[in-house]
Formats: sequence, structure tokens, C-alpha cells
Amino acid sequence: MVFGSSIISFGIWDHKRVHRVYVALNMSIRRRVRKRLPTRVKESINIPLEPDECWSMDFMSDSLYDGRRFRILNIADDYNRELLSMEIDTSICSARVVRVLNSLKQQGRKPKRIRVDNGPEFISKNLQLWAQENKIEIHYIQPGKPTQNSLIERLNKSCRNELLNMYVFKSLQDAEEKANQWWIEYNYNRPHEALGNISPKKYKQKMKEESII
Repeated sequence: MVFGSSIISFGIWDHKRVHRVYVALNMSIRRRVRKRLPTRVKESINIPLEPDECWSMDFMSDSLYDGRRFRILNIADDYNRELLSMEIDTSICSARVVRVLNSLKQQGRKPKRIRVDNGPEFISKNLQLWAQENKIEIHYIQPGKPTQNSLIERLNKSCRNELLNMYVFKSLQDAEEKANQWWIEYNYNRPHEALGNISPKKYKQKMKEESII
């Protein structure tokens, strides 16, 4: 076998010979180096005393009837477990996450802190720059420790059992429509044991009335 001026004969192939063939064919592939994460410190979850003190964000995934995968970005207020946003699409990048957060900001909702895992959308420069500009702290849980973000994980479990496992979605629009129905039910009617068996919206209204009294 001839490559330019080099002659490589057939015989026993080991990693050195394979490497020489790659070099001869200019097929050298740059090895991808996994991005090293800063040290994450475990932090206890304290239930906020007021709305918008701390939010939690996380992704879920499921598939349509035709096999196409889609993702769900859930954003919740730790104060009353209210599901603030439920973004659905086949792909959700870091820029999309920032757009969702900006949309909530335009609605008058902005947290002091946001708790997330170490997914690429959350460790991106887009989100970090947005948080810096808006003076919002991003708290990262330790890798492989989803229980450190247990409030949003509990919401995800409800979403899985009560929505994703209950329906076969014919299209992305179908998934969005059913998710919107579940979102309204979750926030306005579904009782939460941690909230005294009332819904997030009713709990928020109750605490507001009690603070006035």
C-alpha cells in the first residue's frame, strides 16, 4: 500500500502502524478534552420565605409517536413550587434558556438565585453573562448529585407520571398543548402535601393574605 513516498505493507496492525496510516492520510483527529468543572460545594436546600428568592431549573426529555425526541425546560419557584415556565422543543440551547428567562423578567419575575445542575446549557457563557448582567447568583449542584436539586426533581417526577407517561404525543404541537393543560392544573388545582395540600397559586395567595393581616 503506497501513500505518497511512504510504503506500508500488510501485516500485523498495532496502534503505531494505525497511527502512521492516519498521519499519511492527514486523518489526524484532535482529541476532545472534557471541560473541567470548578469545584462544586454541596449546599442545603432552604425553602425561601418570599417568592422569587430562589428558582430551580432542569431539563427533561421524551419522544413523539414517530420517535423524534424532544426536551422540556422546567423552571420553578422554590417558595411555593410554582411552575413558572415549561419550554418544549426538539432542541433547547443556552441562548434559548436565556430568552425564556428574559421573558419571565418582562413579566416581572426575576430571582435572586437559580439552582441548576452542570448541563452544557447551564454552564454556558450565555447564561453566566446573563446572570452577571442581572445580578443573579447561579448555584451549581455537585455533578451526579440530582438530590441536591430535589425540589425540581420532585416536580419532574410529577410531570413524568402525570403527563409524559400518560399520553402518546402525535406531534410537538400536541405535546405543547397537553403540557400547557397540565401546567395550569399543576399551578392552580393540584394539591401539594408540602404546601398543606393546596395548590402553588392558592398557597401564594394565602401567604399574601396572612402577611397583610
